[in-house]
Amino acid sequence: MSLTRRQFAQNTLSALVTYSLLDMLIARDALAGDARLLAAKWIKDLNELSQDVTGKKVSQIEWQKKVDSLFDNVDLTDTLKFLDFKKLTANIKYRDQGALSLKAKLPEVDGLPTNLVFGHQVFALTKDRSVVPHGHNNMATAFLILKGSFRGRHYDRLEDDGQFMIIRPTLDRTFHAGEHSTVSDHKDNVHWFTATSEQAFIFNVHIMSVDPDIENTGRVYIDPNGDKLSDNRIRAKRVSFGEVHKLYG
Repeated sequence: MSLTRRQFAQNTLSALVTYSLLDMLIARDALAGDARLLAAKWIKDLNELSQDVTGKKVSQIEWQKKVDSLFDNVDLTDTLKFLDFKKLTANIKYRDQGALSLKAKLPEVDGLPTNLVFGHQVFALTKDRSVVPHGHNNMATAFLILKGSFRGRHYDRLEDDGQFMIIRPTLDRTFHAGEHSTVSDHKDNVHWFTATSEQAFIFNVHIMSVDPDIENTGRVYIDPNGDKLSDNRIRAKRVSFGEVHKLYG
């Protein structure tokens, strides 16, 4: 019994020292570096997945599944610190139409590649402003809601004759902070996000020329409120950047 009491005392003392040290580290913000490493880890994982899809090691749909799974485990608090969100969004001037694009400079962290396969930005919007409806040519993209809420709509792109796009709705719901979605040429190619809170922010990831064998890459803007067809399809007219922002920005 004497040995057990001594072990108990040692364990208790060790725990008290550990908790005291943890309190001191938190007070001094000494754990910020660890949070940055955790956020950098998922950026590194995302870059590796992006290399896999451009290298055709995984399909675009498989990339979407893996990125969605990765985003399921992202710590939003760590991510906001990693992006230096407060500094990035201080004193910004929102656009009257559409989304303001902010370039987030990622901090240098050991093990994090400096030349990322994907591009990234933060979209900033006020209530009722939109990341306007558009499809993608030879792109894979992902959205992570950083703050606020959105109405998010997705459509499958079924046909395209250069003037009209045949689409079918696949998703229409509210997205809150921490939620996410993905897009590829093969699934949910068209999306449209409208801010439903006073201010709202999205972290956007985009891979251009996801298939290196195809030259054409970029956005294709549409008016999704087109003629209703059978089987829940819509005949959506292709429009210009200016036109779509006048309609839905």
